[in-house]
Parts: sequence; C-alpha cells; structure tokens
Amino acid sequence: MSIQATVKGVKVSHETPFAYLQASLEYNDYDYLLPHLYDEYKEYKEFFQRDNHRGRRYIIMDNSLHELGVPYSKGRMISIIEEIKPDEFIVPDAWEDATLSMRQAKEWSFIELPKGVTKVAVVQGKSFDDVVKCYQTYKWLGYTKIAFSYGASYYNDIFPHPNKDVGKALGRQLVISKMINMGLIGKTDRIHLLGCSLPQEFLYYKDIKQIETIDTSNPVMAAFDGTLYKGWGLNSKPKTKIDEVINSEWDESIYEGIKHNTTYFKLLNNIT
Repeated sequence: MSIQATVKGVKVSHETPFAYLQASLEYNDYDYLLPHLYDEYKEYKEFFQRDNHRGRRYIIMDNSLHELGVPYSKGRMISIIEEIKPDEFIVPDAWEDATLSMRQAKEWSFIELPKGVTKVAVVQGKSFDDVVKCYQTYKWLGYTKIAFSYGASYYNDIFPHPNKDVGKALGRQLVISKMINMGLIGKTDRIHLLGCSLPQEFLYYKDIKQIETIDTSNPVMAAFDGTLYKGWGLNSKPKTKIDEVINSEWDESIYEGIKHNTTYFKLLNNIT
C-alpha cells in the first residue's frame, strides 16, 4: 500500500477478549479499561494491575455506558480510578441525550480525581445543534478533551447514505469537519473517537490534528467473524460483539486474523 501522508501521534486501542489481553500489548498503543469488566472478571483486573501498567502503559477508562446501557456505579468508578489512576476517564454520559449528558458532565467537573487523570466528556444528542451545545458547554465547564461516539442516529440524518454504516462513518467525519470550519473546535482542542462502523473512516481525519486517541474493537471483532481487512477496509460493521466472545479461549487462527486486521487498520488509515 502506498502511503502518501501519515497521521503522527494518534494512539489506537482495540478492545480484546481476555485470552488475547497480553498479546494486545503488541498491537495496542494504550489500554482501554471498562469498569464493569474490571469488577466482574479476575483476569481482567489482574491485567490492569500487572507491572506493565505501573507508570508505563497509558490507560483510558470508560464508564461502560455502551455495554450496560447506563454508566457504571459512580462510587465504584471513583474507587477504581483511585486504585488504577488511569491517564484519562470518560465521565458518564447518556445515549443521545444532550441535556442529561451535560448535567452529568457538570456534576463530574466538581468531583476531585487523583492528580494526572484527565476527565473526558462525550457529546451526545439527536441533532447537530445538540452536539454543538454539548461541545460548547463542555468547554465552558473546563473539559480539555472531548469524545465523539460512532453510532449516533443523527449521523445518518446528516449523511443519508443507503449503507447505514457508511452514513454513520462519514456522518461523524462531517460533523467534526463542520465544527472545525465553524470555529467551534479550535486548533488546540483535543478529541477522542469512540468506536467505529467502518475502519476506513479514520483515513479522512488525517488532516485533523485535534484527534489524539481512537478506540475500536472493529479489527478484533472482524477477526472473530472470520473476516480479514482488504486494502480499503470493510463494507459493513462486524456482526460479533465483544461481550459475546469476551471469555473465548485462545485460537491461533483468530489471533492471526487479529494481527492482520490491527496491522491493516493502521496501514489503511495512514496511522503511524
């Protein structure tokens, strides 16, 4: 594959079943912690407590909204943060609910966390106007890093492609680009991208320097589907979900697929 330009400094992490966690140190730039899994599975907790994480591995901790439908227990998340001291914590949000997400972001803006933990707020809503209001509110509250989720319905309204997965991928790209052109996202703003519908979406962010981090299980789940990335990516989102295979046993053929897909993820998106 000919690489004309590269995105420097963008860090990527792919959520991975327990059997492959240690191997994921080779293909993940940082580790993504889901608090409900930390409490539920001993091997997951031990992975984040090992020596490789003590001051050496960058950690972003989520609030488990996507997996549970609601954020994880407030008190328990604070306890995990105090124990692990992640580099970033994605504060609780509410799916496609801008008002509740802003209310929760305000509440968490006053909660004291260990030194060095950056709070990240997620824009939510049912329209572009909701997203703009969220983003501006978060900045006013003092958030220095803001995240955009992948699966919001309004992306398909903004980019009504016949293929819904394409619409979501290009819809998010259009939202972020439009906000930059409007001056709402400044040159020094910091952005995290949560998940993806199609892996090739990130190729279109190569000139957007505000994007610092990406997390997506897409290449790993595609491997479990038996799908290997082509040079251009995929036409549809993998059907397998991480919670369906979280406890799966090691399979060498699947691991070869994971290595292929995670390598191609960076190649096709020009990420170094």
